[in-house]
Amino acid sequence: MDKQDNGIQTQDLEKINRILRKKLERCENERRQLETDMTTKEFLLKQVIFELEDSQKNLEQRSQELENTLNSLHTMQAQIIQSEKMSALGQMVAGIAHEINNPVNFIHGNLSHVRQYTDDLLRLIHLYQHYFPNPPAEIDVEHQTIDLEFLAQDAVKVLDSMNIGTERIRDIVLSLRNFSRLDESEFKAVDIHEGIDNTLLILQHRLKPTDKSPGIQVIKDYGHLPSVECYAGQMNQVFMNILANAIDALEEAIVQNLPLLINPQIRIYTSTVDSQWVKIAIADNGTGIPESIQKQIFDPFFTTKPVGKGTGMGMAISYQIITEKHSGKFEFSSTPTEGTEFVIQIPIKQNS
Repeated sequence: MDKQDNGIQTQDLEKINRILRKKLERCENERRQLETDMTTKEFLLKQVIFELEDSQKNLEQRSQELENTLNSLHTMQAQIIQSEKMSALGQMVAGIAHEINNPVNFIHGNLSHVRQYTDDLLRLIHLYQHYFPNPPAEIDVEHQTIDLEFLAQDAVKVLDSMNIGTERIRDIVLSLRNFSRLDESEFKAVDIHEGIDNTLLILQHRLKPTDKSPGIQVIKDYGHLPSVECYAGQMNQVFMNILANAIDALEEAIVQNLPLLINPQIRIYTSTVDSQWVKIAIADNGTGIPESIQKQIFDPFFTTKPVGKGTGMGMAISYQIITEKHSGKFEFSSTPTEGTEFVIQIPIKQNS
């Protein structure tokens, strides 16, 4: 009986064991299926995340490209406006110089004849005085009235002054004509010093002393420079922008009555870096540029001037002219309360 019971129990246990094994196999299969599903889902999730990150990068890149394009369009627009202004200025200056040049040449050319006529008349009067030392009373009275001795001396001085004045006007006209070479589209070997001097001549009225200003002293330390291949008009534009900004800074400091500007100065240095490069440095002893905005100086549309007094394109265009059109370098250094120095370096000869 016991053996029969044990057999029955063994069969029951084996049956239960088989059932448990089947359940275990089913659970194992389900576990494997879950793992497979989890792996698949994890892979799909990673792929989605990767695609999202890639899309985000593409969007950021596209956004940056659009922003760069917009900035380029703004810069190009401002450059076109600035170029048109400078072209119009060049044409106007050239026209004025031409109109002034003709009458001045006429006056200057006739001054030598007037001087000869005056010398002849004075010599004739001296002959009359020599051979007729005792003129009639009426002539003697007129002689005293007009002070003939003073008139004879001063007439020569007046003619000399007029000659100097017309020479000065002719030099100014020549400088104006040289400065107005803004539409030249070719590289030419030019005298850098002549371009700086022409620009200073245009700005001369802002350098002179006034009731409110002691004037700005310009100190030139020119080295021996060879002729430099460049766009002459564009280089003049760069000199104009730098010098005008330096004058603006000094004038503002003068208005503020800052003690460090007892003697406002602009210093201009030129030298050869080596056999292939030249350097032009323009420095002022103004208040300097605050460190907080120094990184923005060459940015388009950045300006510290009041509305209506600056477009913020002068230095940006100057940077482009030097670095892109002349393959040069344009840098500056500034120390608060001590001043600012801009340094230009360009090749002596441009690669074709």
